[in-house]
Amino acid sequence: MDKTILLEKIKNTDSYMRHVRAYLHENPELSSHEFETSRFLQAEVAKLGLPVTAVSQTGFYAVLDTGRPGRTIGLRADIDALPVPENPYNLIRKKQYVSKNEGVSHACGHDGHAAVLLGAVQVLHSLKEQLSGTIIFIFEAAEETAGGIDDMLAALSRFKIDAIYGSHLRASLQTGEISIGDGAVMAGMAAIEFDVVGVGGHGSRPDLSVNPVFAAAQVLNGIAVAWSNQLDVTKTVTLGITQIHGGTVNNVFPNSVYIGGTLRFFDREAGEKAVEVFKKVAASIAEAHNCSIVFRSRTGIVLEPVINDHALADIARKAVEELYPDKLVAGEKWFGGEPFSKYRSIAPSVYAFIGIDNAALGSGAEHHNDRFDMDEDALPYSLGAMTGFAVKLLEQDYA
Repeated sequence: MDKTILLEKIKNTDSYMRHVRAYLHENPELSSHEFETSRFLQAEVAKLGLPVTAVSQTGFYAVLDTGRPGRTIGLRADIDALPVPENPYNLIRKKQYVSKNEGVSHACGHDGHAAVLLGAVQVLHSLKEQLSGTIIFIFEAAEETAGGIDDMLAALSRFKIDAIYGSHLRASLQTGEISIGDGAVMAGMAAIEFDVVGVGGHGSRPDLSVNPVFAAAQVLNGIAVAWSNQLDVTKTVTLGITQIHGGTVNNVFPNSVYIGGTLRFFDREAGEKAVEVFKKVAASIAEAHNCSIVFRSRTGIVLEPVINDHALADIARKAVEELYPDKLVAGEKWFGGEPFSKYRSIAPSVYAFIGIDNAALGSGAEHHNDRFDMDEDALPYSLGAMTGFAVKLLEQDYA
């Protein structure tokens, strides 16, 4: 396909994507509660007459069948928001759009993702007569909690999918920069959830109780030391302790202290070893304080790294080079986790990053931050990377 045709389609879809993104940004909904979001998105897809299949309560997919034999590919976006109250200002100025739903905001860019996938529906539907094969547009619910992926995988299992493409708008890249790396591009994640259990009692007599607060503090200190001495320094695993809760008043020793967080890794074996080290050190230190550790059921690896298929990544990069020859940058790695990794169980997959950082607009705040904002000029680049990949893969010789 002549690239000027695709670029013109993308240009003509720009204002539509901005309109969609504005609506979604002002009306964010939490994971598994994206009811109005899903209704809005499905209504937009239905305007083109594409069949829509609901998945659980809020996820869905739509199918574009060209009527000609060819590959089947999936294009995926997430649609949920975060429990983050939105600051009306980004890094330097007032935002163009602000959440109307108190305590909830699109502080990660999923509003842009959904807008881009709707844009892809528009563009690829308009090119239907020039394409062969089938395109499945995947609107995944509850990405932030990984609550929608398993139902989506089960629903998509009836298709023989040849490739699945996903992307994320990224604050670490300049607006329009596109990164499509080989191998692991997003980290795997292990959940850490456990209780340090002691014996509660009166705060005046520590000798008659077993204080889990001191034990918990020593567990964290010991883990930090073990991290730098027992793990392979060539395979980074990050330690992110985000919660510690224990006690309610000043004169009572609690029965237990809760500690929670995550580990992030790009190498599965390194992640497994890190979990083992964590458990062993925690249990040993707790025992030295006459306490015990009770690990909750979720402790362990919950997400695999997002690993790009080499052949698909190469196709995606070539598509970007043809459309935007000066926008492709070296492979980006992100320590964030993504249930997109699970799509590898049904098809080869590839994941791209598209930059949204514009210093003049103040749109460079990190994800999951109340000042997070995006430069909407990134949306056409994201749409180009997605549709360019789809067209290039569908145009390849099919047997």
